Amino acid sequence: QVQLVESGGSLVQPGGSLRLSCVASGTSSNRISFAAAGWYRQAPGKQRELVANIAPSGWTNYAEFVKGRFNISRDKRMTTMYLQMNNLEPEDTAVYYCKTTLAGRDIWGQGTQVTVSS
Repeated sequence: QVQLVESGGSLVQPGGSLRLSCVASGTSSNRISFAAAGWYRQAPGKQRELVANIAPSGWTNYAEFVKGRFNISRDKRMTTMYLQMNNLEPEDTAVYYCKTTLAGRDIWGQGTQVTVSS
């Protein structure tokens, strides 16, 4: 059994910053790698959308709406993934999810709430 656990979500004022983290937990957590992984978000009433993803080479990709503001990264052992979010806007309010794959199967976290409001 393995699951991903996100943390770092909070209420923040517009223009503020947050750093989200994603780690694996469970009996098979040592099988998880964030070599190819990503962050997604889902706002109320909207579909889940890609925020950023990272490839084994380190190549990164960002949705247009976060370019220049968000940064995806991982630790050297690829056991923890991060999303640094700067200059947050009210439109960034959503539940943020991390995702990776294991044996060809997508593994999702339960999400962490980010609320941007004054």
